[in-house]
Amino acid sequence: MLRMGPHRILLDCGIQDISPLLASTEGSQPADFVFCTHAHADHAVGLLALHQAFPQLPIYGSEVTAQLLPLNWPEFSRQEVPQFCQPLPWKSEIQLRKGLSATLFPAGHLPGAAAILLKYESPQRTYKLLYTGDFFLSNSRLVEGLPLGDLRGIKPDVLILEGSYGTARHPHRRQLENQLAERISQTLSAGYSVLFPTPALGLGQELLMLLRSHHYFTGRDIEIWVDSQVAQGCDIYLELLPYFPTSVQNFAQHQPLFWDERIRPRVRRLSPQQRPPLSESPCVVIAERQTCWQQYADDPNKPWVLFLPERPGIGVKMPEIQSPFERVETYFLSEHSDGVGMTQLIHNVRPQHIIFVHGSPLYLADLTNLDELRNRYQLHYPSAGMLVELPIGETFIQPALPENHYEAEVSELATEVNIAISQSITADPRWPSFADTGLVEVRWQGEELVLRGISQRELLNQPSDQGLPSQLECCGNCLYYRGQRCSNPSSAFYNFKVTPDGCCPVFEASQELEDLD
Repeated sequence: MLRMGPHRILLDCGIQDISPLLASTEGSQPADFVFCTHAHADHAVGLLALHQAFPQLPIYGSEVTAQLLPLNWPEFSRQEVPQFCQPLPWKSEIQLRKGLSATLFPAGHLPGAAAILLKYESPQRTYKLLYTGDFFLSNSRLVEGLPLGDLRGIKPDVLILEGSYGTARHPHRRQLENQLAERISQTLSAGYSVLFPTPALGLGQELLMLLRSHHYFTGRDIEIWVDSQVAQGCDIYLELLPYFPTSVQNFAQHQPLFWDERIRPRVRRLSPQQRPPLSESPCVVIAERQTCWQQYADDPNKPWVLFLPERPGIGVKMPEIQSPFERVETYFLSEHSDGVGMTQLIHNVRPQHIIFVHGSPLYLADLTNLDELRNRYQLHYPSAGMLVELPIGETFIQPALPENHYEAEVSELATEVNIAISQSITADPRWPSFADTGLVEVRWQGEELVLRGISQRELLNQPSDQGLPSQLECCGNCLYYRGQRCSNPSSAFYNFKVTPDGCCPVFEASQELEDLD
């Protein structure tokens, strides 16, 4: 909730139960205007109830967002959801009331996602506020990144910025896509079917486009099945094709964007009559994440691998029933800008105040502790329900910062290096996860040394061939043991994942073992 002079503006409404919002206003209209940055449920699911309670309350969003919003209420058909969101064009300053205007800029992240620039003209001066919503500077398969040049140098008094990924640095989106495509390809080649639980909007369509266009799958005899809720999102995307990037429109001129039963890989809708089995050969299923995952693994003769998305600061929601799945793996495709992207946006926009929202409190605290930010801007990361007053002026006020630095001592011994850290670090709620296995990965990041805790799942998925006796005829010492899989066409385990201490009749010693002999 934002107040600019006499105006009250609600930025997004992603709460399932809006009763606290209604209680705080004692039945009167809670705001003068509402803006929805994009159609993901955590930003939009409360809008229908808000509209039903206050039909005259203006709700604004981009043209694409207005079309995608009905998918947040699957209990209603698309036609039953009223068109309550008033669409606004891109990059056009719209007067809401005298002295108050709004401008929408594409934000990346999801089709139709918008960053909102609000201007309020008082008798003394003009105040500017920029709210990014969820944003992404990089291009994804179906969405172009936020056009940083359009926002460069606007110097808002206040920047409300999402901090989903904190200060972390992630590989480029295209690199992550290539890594995931390779893993999917290897899984299918090994005879497994693949299940991707995803939201109805965004990730499911991105994965489908990746499978349609990546060279690992072009022309490959694969069945891709899409369940009903994700399929509805695909259908609306097709209606909005003129709003998509030129590259996507060009693709759609030569072959269907989603539904195609002629060109391999074939993409089909998944009906209840087709599960299970979906097909005799390995296939890919993209299903809404709230579905019952077990129904795809009821056939004991058809092995499945469940791919779950990693969400920084939140983790991975594991299924309640894992036993039907041969394997459960995780993957990461960035959907928000990382720490580098956030600081890049900040330095180009040049605000006075920054409010960090939409992220783990620990991640937001990390952002407020960045020297390159706290020495130039006034930083805030308020908790829910807290009123934040933002004095505007020329004087810089150094904000109070939480302490998250710890004393450590390095000692170099003959065969190892010890790093002793103050015991106070164990009070941080992130410590149990970091120290779960007692093992860490250490790497250089520029001139800094970064330590990362290794989880139990990651440890179990790592090859354990180190320490095997060099003369033992086992998979770990075999010439064809590559990436935890057997690559010997003569072996019964060809293309399957094998344990390093396993063995088979067609063992061949690796070059290192032959050299020892």
